[in-house]
Amino acid sequence: MDTFRPSRRMVVLGLAGLLGAGGTLLWLQRLHTQTVQRKVSSPFPYTSGDHSTYRGHQGGLLTGSWSPDGKHIASAGLDKTVQVWDASTGAHVQTYRGHTKTILSVAWSPDGTRIASAGADQTVQVWRVDGVVKGNSPASIRGNILSYGGHAGWVLAVAWSPDGTRIVSVGEDQTAQVWDAFTGVLLYTYRGHSEVVNTVAWSPDGTHIASAGDDKTVQVWNATTGKLAFTYFGHPKLVNVVAWSPDSTRIASGSADKTVQVWNATTGDNTFIYHGHSLWVFAVAWSPGGTRIASGSVDKTVQVWDAISGGDVFTYRHHSFDVNAVAWSPDGTRIASVSGDGTVQVWDAPTFFLLS
Repeated sequence: MDTFRPSRRMVVLGLAGLLGAGGTLLWLQRLHTQTVQRKVSSPFPYTSGDHSTYRGHQGGLLTGSWSPDGKHIASAGLDKTVQVWDASTGAHVQTYRGHTKTILSVAWSPDGTRIASAGADQTVQVWRVDGVVKGNSPASIRGNILSYGGHAGWVLAVAWSPDGTRIVSVGEDQTAQVWDAFTGVLLYTYRGHSEVVNTVAWSPDGTHIASAGDDKTVQVWNATTGKLAFTYFGHPKLVNVVAWSPDSTRIASGSADKTVQVWNATTGDNTFIYHGHSLWVFAVAWSPGGTRIASGSVDKTVQVWDAISGGDVFTYRHHSFDVNAVAWSPDGTRIASVSGDGTVQVWDAPTFFLLS
């Protein structure tokens, strides 16, 4: 069983029913959960009890991102659409239809006017968020302002530079590619990984990029030159997600080894290892103040914990399938969790642990 490789790509294939019979059965056996609901109707109110639920998609969800102003959320997954909706009311704003296969990653530009989405169709699409910026009525949009096709395989993750001028994308072809966000011109290709690259994150100060993947390493490299600065070898299994602390000094990495490891981004010194999850970790996000971390897992929970000590703070248990992405609102008061159960759930970060 040690040869089983629980990557994001494996989960996508399992959700979509694209694995062979043996692979699908093995994947479902490892999840210990029900079959995902592929078509979700919406007879329910957006807000119910202690959380709100967006059900606009048809199929499992893999990615979500909060707009920089905190008013909207973009989500995507198996139904090949990027949907933008009001984070407070759940009202649909726009649907973007340009990908021909599953969408694996979405990210807002720092100024909130564009969205980049990465997919299994080997492209990154950049969309203008007209419905949000100009107040247009809800609509379905097929056009985009840029389509990047530099990868030879699934594009698994995408991230913007803090100034919004560049985009980095990573994927199945084992590369990280940095390109101009306005023209789509490739600036350089980073080739430090020996296997599939699952995740990428740009440091908030703009100086470095962290990428990680099936080769079990997290690699930190110069965002301008592509020169490797440091390699972290702390995980014994593949790495699914990385996230920088707001001050760019630490990195949190989530892995198939069921842990989140927090470490110094310059020296690699390990601060602590969080062992709260019982299955693979697919999502990690720092609170805006850098004091807390939220992590999501195939164990169907989101766990919020102290970023200094690793102490447990709160566990959210409303999802019925794997949690593939988590995001804090820019003001740190709410968390959005994205799941293979076809929902995005928005809930209040418990006030007793919020720090200024």
